[in-house]
Amino acid sequence: MKNLINKRIWVPVVALTILVASSGFKSDFFEIAKQIEIFTTLFKELNMNYVDETNPAELMDSAIKNMLEELDPYTRFLNEQDVEAYKINNAGEYSGIGALVRSYESKLLIVEPYKGYPADKAGLKAGDEIIKIGDITITDFDDNASELLKGANNTSVDVTFVRQGETKMATLNREGVEVDAVPFYDMIDEKTGYIVLSRFNRKASSQTKSALQDLKGKGAERLILDLRGNPGGLLTEAINVTNLFVPKGELIVTTKSKVKKFNQEYKTKNQPEDLDIPLVVLVDGRSASASEIVSGGLQDLDRAVVMGARSFGKGLVQRPLKLTYGTQLKVTISRYYTPSGRCIQSLDYWNRDEEGKAVRNTQFKEFTTRNGRKVQDGGGVMPDVEIATIKTNSLIDALQQNNILFDFATDFYFDHSFGTVGDFTFTDSDFGAFKKYAQTQDFSFQTETEELLEQTMNSEDHLLGSNVQEKYKDLLLAINNGKISALDTYQKEIKKNLEDEIIKRYFYREGLYQYYLTHDDAILSATALLGDASKYNGILR
Repeated sequence: MKNLINKRIWVPVVALTILVASSGFKSDFFEIAKQIEIFTTLFKELNMNYVDETNPAELMDSAIKNMLEELDPYTRFLNEQDVEAYKINNAGEYSGIGALVRSYESKLLIVEPYKGYPADKAGLKAGDEIIKIGDITITDFDDNASELLKGANNTSVDVTFVRQGETKMATLNREGVEVDAVPFYDMIDEKTGYIVLSRFNRKASSQTKSALQDLKGKGAERLILDLRGNPGGLLTEAINVTNLFVPKGELIVTTKSKVKKFNQEYKTKNQPEDLDIPLVVLVDGRSASASEIVSGGLQDLDRAVVMGARSFGKGLVQRPLKLTYGTQLKVTISRYYTPSGRCIQSLDYWNRDEEGKAVRNTQFKEFTTRNGRKVQDGGGVMPDVEIATIKTNSLIDALQQNNILFDFATDFYFDHSFGTVGDFTFTDSDFGAFKKYAQTQDFSFQTETEELLEQTMNSEDHLLGSNVQEKYKDLLLAINNGKISALDTYQKEIKKNLEDEIIKRYFYREGLYQYYLTHDDAILSATALLGDASKYNGILR
């Protein structure tokens, strides 16, 4: 029994030892030690006395995760597998099947096979549902089943999947997968270059620099840098990408924390690639973190015109801290501030509403760019020029989160064929088919107006009377009916999202970017702006 007890309580004891050794907050030391001692005692007594056999590892994992959920979504405990995935994400290379895979409770969904990699070679398509890997049925596997698809180069894995109701099998031969930070670049016209920067891994600045040099060699005299959908990554790479367009020694980011060593200023360290080339940076609601450092920094320094839609608003910096047995704590250590002094963090995780949701910042402070232009903090990077078709709203978010757009694109792919990207069309009739499809699907979303009305109706102390309550119900019904007509109201925005999803099915991501060059509203608007020097310079002044 003594050995069993020792095995069951080693984690809290180790944690206590680490905190005692490393805690620099003397005023908190007694409280930290007290709480760990309470938890250690509770953990031991629970494991020894609970009516059924417990799983100490699962209990501890659940305790850690629930504790961290009280903070922010970026502070996470990383087990050994998570640590490896984190390294792969930053390095930009791994060994596997070469596909974006989404994990559900009972299945794995192929979201996007990468051109020329094992999943693509084996014929897997977006929308295929993997139900079995080797001899392991996904429904019987407790952990993230996508880990079973990874493995050493030149090893094979058998998968069973469902496509359009038919069960199929395929053998995939794993190989090294290169994850490019710059998946595409090209000339839009004789003088305008276009670079897609999709992530900030260790290749970001070097690949952006190479693309810029190549485009200038082809005659580029102005440039569009596309950061739409870029979730961020390495802070150092964000500094280095910005450095391509601004002088050495320029302050780009300041980080502020309660821990003094995390209070730092990050300045550019290299000679720039081009200080003068007219530059437009594209952002949207999925451009976050490092993307906002680049776009916000270039905006504050009046080095680029930012176009698109308001960015995500992640102004928090994380750092991985090593723990025992190969695990890590990825912890939020500071907030970052752009050159003008603004923090663009959108959600306040330390002030939550009655439902426990983080409160969104609504009170913005004004700051000024180097040339005296007014910019704001607290809600992402607001573009200098907005593009309506790439804005999002609760309807579009619901269509995406409930896979309505994705599933329709899957069906569309198997019902239509196109020889080249230039042949692709998505007609009004096709959108009509989507509307009918969407209305048959079981998905719901709630607008801010609905939330406020329901809060008022459900309030126990309201004094509005039954007549007003009935009016509220009528208004809620009208809002629900309006959601259907909203499919027409936001047709252009929805159509763009559908085209983005569908074109990848036929022509991969490269084909999508080729299509963008002649059809994307943001790129067309940016190209026109860059072609009008007086208007471009007028915005920056």
